[in-house]
Amino acid sequence: MAKLGQEPMVHDGAILHDVKCGAYVEIGEGSRVLNTEFGDYSYCDRYAEIANARIGKFSNIAAFTRIGPTDHPMERASLHHFLYRSSDYWDDAELDGEFFERRVARLAHIGHDTWIGHNAVIKPEVTIGDGAVIASSAVVTKDVAHYSIVAGIPAKPIRERFPKEIAERVMALAWWDWDHETLRVRLDDFRHMSIEAFLEKYE
Repeated sequence: MAKLGQEPMVHDGAILHDVKCGAYVEIGEGSRVLNTEFGDYSYCDRYAEIANARIGKFSNIAAFTRIGPTDHPMERASLHHFLYRSSDYWDDAELDGEFFERRVARLAHIGHDTWIGHNAVIKPEVTIGDGAVIASSAVVTKDVAHYSIVAGIPAKPIRERFPKEIAERVMALAWWDWDHETLRVRLDDFRHMSIEAFLEKYE
């Protein structure tokens, strides 16, 4: 496989519209990504569907996830596309621009160094904190705290990834802002040190 670089690696069948990518970003096969920004080193695996999202650095997004799935107008007389994609049905009707403006404004925010598990769903306007883990097939309808692990439908906290004091120290260190060469020099420490030893060395 080719090395990742400054330009995103976009695999076969992926569809991107209004997408901004940092360095070392990878978009998996068959994924569909709309109105989204990826921070450096973040990736999504195969057949992810991501809309209206702001994704931090080093986010790990598994296959078949959905982030920011769009809603239908439940408060109106009908839920159907004909209300807002009207030009698909009549030559003299226009798209409902206000509906689409509201839809794209409802952003999901994904923090740094997050792991979104296989087949998880994150609803619009939800914020996933730094270091959080979303279990496979979870449906996230509410904000998730930093370094929290959530699971279920709807998703609920099951435990903390790190104790609060450690999590706060990691966020203050903000290793995700280190440059590419620094990450390489410190790679062995990432691999082998406990989080406590890592913090003691680099704080």
